[in-house]
Amino acid sequence: MEITPELEKKLDLLQEKYSGLGQDLMSYLDGLLYADVTTYWDYIELDTLLSLQKPKTRFPDEVVFIMYHQITELYFKLSLREFKQIGEKTDIDKTFFIERVTRINRYFEALIKSFEIMIEGMERDQFLKFRMALLPASGFQSGQYREIEIWSTNFINLVAKDQRLNFNASSSIKEMIEHIYWKEGATEVSTGNKTLTLTQFEEKYMDSFIELGEACKKQNLWQVYLRLNKDDKEDQTVKAVLRTNDINVNVNWPLAHYKSAVRYLARDTEDVAATGGTNWQKYLPPRFQKRIFYPELWSSEEIENWGKGWVEETIRGFKKPL
Repeated sequence: MEITPELEKKLDLLQEKYSGLGQDLMSYLDGLLYADVTTYWDYIELDTLLSLQKPKTRFPDEVVFIMYHQITELYFKLSLREFKQIGEKTDIDKTFFIERVTRINRYFEALIKSFEIMIEGMERDQFLKFRMALLPASGFQSGQYREIEIWSTNFINLVAKDQRLNFNASSSIKEMIEHIYWKEGATEVSTGNKTLTLTQFEEKYMDSFIELGEACKKQNLWQVYLRLNKDDKEDQTVKAVLRTNDINVNVNWPLAHYKSAVRYLARDTEDVAATGGTNWQKYLPPRFQKRIFYPELWSSEEIENWGKGWVEETIRGFKKPL
């Protein structure tokens, strides 16, 4: 093979790279000589990926349930990568901000649009049977989703709405997290006691949530927005991507779950309890929680009617199963 000027330049660059690392280029070329070429199935760990579905029952649609939740967690992981890059960037500008928040919005929109897989993609009779083998596990226990919330906003906005006036921006995360909104969604409907679902969740994640909350006091998405210069903060596209993020995470995503709960758990006489006894009727509808990441970007009327218009539009004509 002819040593062209282009090839010689590449070799010089490689020599410079590995010398800077204190390494011998020839050893790495030997490794390249003996290494196998990369295949698609090895690169994405396809065999491992396809082996991760381990249903607890013999109902075929349980695999749909497992795989969709796994897909959801992968999208959450993609979102968290973007939150971290935004939060850690020191020279933030509106171009980077818009691009990265748009990525997050795109991930959530893909999930929201695909949620019909959960709403219409399983036989109701199968679901009501195999779900009993999953107790007390619940989608409520997604730690990554809670991390997304913490990365999005000042922590006080995650406090239950009837407790927020008891705290301020200087309150400790440890104090506020005792009154975080999602605890109400994992209480037993009949007694008001913590469910095992909530107890397990707190044991696994609470310390890490407190640590992340402290780290995000200056790195959450709202605080990064405040670091933009005056003109960038007033840019309508910047505000629009934040408003879209607010609607995606706090309205459309829980509403998609609400539709699924109505499809599988609602009856004309008495609603079926969710796995772990979580209180889905009060936890999922956005109008109850009034959870808003960026209240400064919404009018008082929009806040008052939070989620109402989207709920009415989405579930209008949606019939409960008999």
